[in-house]
Amino acid sequence: MQTDIEKIKAIVVEAGKLFENREAAGHTRIKGTADYVTEVDFAVQSMICGKLQEIYPQVQFMGEEKSNDEIDRSGMVWVLDPVDGTTNLIHDYRNSAISLALMERQRIVMGIVYNPYNRELFWAREGGGAYLNGQAIHVSNAEKMAESLISIGTSPYYKEMAAENFPVFQSIFMDCQDIRRTGSAALDLANVACGRIDGYFERGLKLWDFAAGMLLVREAGGLVLDYQGMEAGTEYMSDIAAGNAGIPRVLTERYLGLLKRE
Repeated sequence: MQTDIEKIKAIVVEAGKLFENREAAGHTRIKGTADYVTEVDFAVQSMICGKLQEIYPQVQFMGEEKSNDEIDRSGMVWVLDPVDGTTNLIHDYRNSAISLALMERQRIVMGIVYNPYNRELFWAREGGGAYLNGQAIHVSNAEKMAESLISIGTSPYYKEMAAENFPVFQSIFMDCQDIRRTGSAALDLANVACGRIDGYFERGLKLWDFAAGMLLVREAGGLVLDYQGMEAGTEYMSDIAAGNAGIPRVLTERYLGLLKRE
């Protein structure tokens, strides 16, 4: 299957054209606190799911906008977030992405993150490196917080955690060069992989938020950990600290390990 990655990338790029439908983006439904879905989410998921199942009918499909109760995680599974950054899409903030991963026996073996607004296509295969529009990418070389740009996730679906999270943001802000907040975990991880930012962390991410980006970072020479400093896995929900070869260790040991586990 990994030899067919050009076909898979083409499907993702084609689906990305749906992001430009502002009428569909304006039709929203509230799923929970700060959690929205639009007609674009459903259209992208339907297109990608349909085309992948035509080519690979034996592979299961896990998507954000569907029930996934039937998934057998011991087999092969597509993991899709059709619009990572839906709130950004609603506001036409133009910082959203399609995130598609292939999971085999609970291990991510392929990942694609596509930002249709600037046509940046990130992809990685297990053991094959990470790429942006065909060029190999690598994480940054920053070693200290004082020379690092850190991207944060505010966990907007879980605003009850803000009282714990924001003091941590302040501590990190005081120690690093500056912080960023993009609203898309997939793009944050992609930006780590290509060295634009040195570290990223967020609590309560779903597997489809980080699966593809996690492989990008690891194949680009970086680390993806949980808040206790262990290698992040493929649990349904995880707290993620990602970055180059050193900064995630600093984040987990100095700041994030003190946060309570849910």
